[in-house]
Amino acid sequence: MKKLFLLAFILFSVVSFSQTKKIKILSTELSTADESKYPGATLLIGKVKMSHEGATLDCQRALLYKDKNLFKAIGEVVIEQGDTIIQYSDFATYDGNTKKAKSWGNVEINDKEMTLKTDTLHFDRINQILYYPSGGTIKDTKNTLKSVKGTYLLRDKKFTAQSKVTVVNPENHLESDHLDYYTNTQLAYLYGPSTITNLKDSTKVYSERGFYDTNTDISYFVKNAKLFLKERTVSADSLYYDKRKGFASATNNIKVIDTVQKMVAKGNYAELYEQKDSLFIIDRAVAISVFEKDSMHVAGDKILLTGKPEKRIARIFNNVKIFKSDLQGKCDSIHTSQETGLTRMFKRPILWSKNSQITGDSIQLLTNKETNKLDSLKVLQNAFMIQQDSIHKENFNQIKGRNIYGKFENDELRTMMVIGNAESLYFNNNDETHKLETITKEIASDIEFILEDGQIAQTKYFKKSEGTTYPPSEFPSEEHKFKGFIWRGDEQPLSVEDIFVKDTTNTAPTREKKELDVVKEAKENFLKESSKKESKERKKPNLKELK
Repeated sequence: MKKLFLLAFILFSVVSFSQTKKIKILSTELSTADESKYPGATLLIGKVKMSHEGATLDCQRALLYKDKNLFKAIGEVVIEQGDTIIQYSDFATYDGNTKKAKSWGNVEINDKEMTLKTDTLHFDRINQILYYPSGGTIKDTKNTLKSVKGTYLLRDKKFTAQSKVTVVNPENHLESDHLDYYTNTQLAYLYGPSTITNLKDSTKVYSERGFYDTNTDISYFVKNAKLFLKERTVSADSLYYDKRKGFASATNNIKVIDTVQKMVAKGNYAELYEQKDSLFIIDRAVAISVFEKDSMHVAGDKILLTGKPEKRIARIFNNVKIFKSDLQGKCDSIHTSQETGLTRMFKRPILWSKNSQITGDSIQLLTNKETNKLDSLKVLQNAFMIQQDSIHKENFNQIKGRNIYGKFENDELRTMMVIGNAESLYFNNNDETHKLETITKEIASDIEFILEDGQIAQTKYFKKSEGTTYPPSEFPSEEHKFKGFIWRGDEQPLSVEDIFVKDTTNTAPTREKKELDVVKEAKENFLKESSKKESKERKKPNLKELK
């Protein structure tokens, strides 16, 4: 009896289950059959309405295959899934067993967030997925999205578009190969080469992976990110950009190209403010000025660029180093004006021009704005120029005076004029034997000299007061170096990579650092002493000992 009851229950369940799977005819004007033309089908004509598990279909004509649980709808097809979506098309097929539909011909589908139009659409009701293979358009309250292929997840409100994707709104135009777009939040996640163009000012952002909020106009990119502004191009490993605030921050392998001034800035962290026309860079920060034959690299702890291109100011702070193939330098900070072409070096500035070391209280470089070439040099107050003898390294040719003015030709230092209290000291070697023959010391009001390949080739003295040439044995040893002589050859950057090396020598500790060092030393001494006492007496120091 129990077995019979169980068998009956199973049969009832199977019948009930199969009935819930069957497509139901709700209404039609005419129901007929034509086995010759439509074998196994019921032909429904006029105001056809069918239902299947929460979905209804309306059309003008349909073929219903009851055995296969399949229908084909023709003319003014409308499919509704509860209050979720409503779909229109010219034709449709629906499989009640798999719950999959295919619609074609002027397909349009609507839900609460969007409208989708395409020529052919596949609908998987079990997984709630819509898919079109040959071009489609989605519109929501903000954006219009087009692509060749697209998949829409109804539960997640997520649209995945591939191949020739565009997202357009009144402010921006986005192009991509692959993106995910959420119609409820209007957020886009980019997974292929993508470009966002602002339609008002034509600024562009490019990336191969990132995120874009179409509501706030904020984007964040993490692969091959590039920002194209009117006068600058910014590239980096990652880039955050708030278009409405005009703010961008970039991280790692940053490269900022000034297309107007032919200048490049690099670093590992940068902040850019469009409205203030300013750029801030740190972490291996370097500014590169492109000249005709060579490029000048200027590195420091921080780079700040402000102002419009024609009036731009460049400031580089702390541990500044300069490298050009024939000119190197070092100072604490640099100030450059694009309007005047003047660059000023502050705090113990020094330049090396091939074999010459040049120092002074202040050093200035002037660039010709029309040719973008180095024009002239000023060394103000306590000007000093030193050349180490290439044979006898202990000897140094020296020129000093109040000020030194130099002139560049084709970006190379060619002439220099020492003005005021000029002195010179030369160690003269025999050209053949290279033996030191004489030492000449001259004192004049002014001295002019010409450089060829970094060497002093010609010297001219003005209002010379005295000058003496000595045999090496008769020249006083204490006068081998002028007062104020400091040779800083070990500080000279010899390659581009050297400008990023932090100096640890010749830097006086600050007052705060000295105090910290004293505290650190006292603490270490106390710990050593207390450790000794503890090992001997096996007790901690009391308050008296601590004091």
